[in-house]
Amino acid sequence: MCVRMVEQLKQLAEMSLFKNFITGAILLAGILVGLETYPHIVEQYHTLLHLADSIILGIFVLEIAVKMGAEGNRPWRYFSDPWNVFDFIIVAACLMPGAGQYAVVLRLLRLLRVLKLLRALPKLQILVAALLKSLPSMFYVMLLLMLIFYVYAVGATFVFGQSDPLYYGNLQLSMLTLFRVVTLEGWSELMYISMYGCDQYGYDGREALCTHPTQFPVIGPLFYVSFVLLATMVVLNLVIGVIINSMDEARKEADDIIQQQRNERLGITERQSLEAELEDLSSQLGTMHERLAKLRERLGRMP
Repeated sequence: MCVRMVEQLKQLAEMSLFKNFITGAILLAGILVGLETYPHIVEQYHTLLHLADSIILGIFVLEIAVKMGAEGNRPWRYFSDPWNVFDFIIVAACLMPGAGQYAVVLRLLRLLRVLKLLRALPKLQILVAALLKSLPSMFYVMLLLMLIFYVYAVGATFVFGQSDPLYYGNLQLSMLTLFRVVTLEGWSELMYISMYGCDQYGYDGREALCTHPTQFPVIGPLFYVSFVLLATMVVLNLVIGVIINSMDEARKEADDIIQQQRNERLGITERQSLEAELEDLSSQLGTMHERLAKLRERLGRMP
């Protein structure tokens, strides 16, 4: 591939107009996939939808070809960027042949094209990078949360197991109930059951399960309030702190990459200007040599 064509492909790949065009194609692909969830629209405009889908897929293939061509004689460098690998996998999955029993799978694969917006929008890239960076720290936060869940679940099974068998009859039920509490979904109703007893609150229509009603007017509120504060508020703040820290790191890395690209562009521009100056000097030297040769000829003719 000639150098001039490679430079043109690089300029095309970096043009904002080209990037906006690809972003528009991604949005249109998402709209088309959404329209295909309506059977009457698919039945009425099947040919048009299929044509539009083929055109959009062709645009994505063209995008990959442009970016690979911009790498010149080393097209494999296209895969050095993880986002390029992500785009290539999505497009390759959409190009997989499928019919009949694989039609549903094919539609799901086509839905993945909407995820190309992650590449088209830099801010989304920062968010995804922040989430990926936060995974190691999130593991320890989740481990801490699981320890809190386990301790409270064991305590709840021992304390509330007989008085509230519907929600704390065994350890696994206690874990599931605490998960409901940590989402703040109806946790006050569970607290009232422990405060007033299952015979007085919460077991309407299931009185047969309430065999040992016991009231915990002090332990019940302390248990739930402490668990909500510890598991919901503290752990949630830890998660938010981890994500914010990861976002700062991802933003710094993105700024470093942008600065590096600017430096490379400035280096290319400086090199091009130096080459232009060298060519200008070479042409001037050539002109001077020609003039010197003519002067020598004149001097040689003089008596």
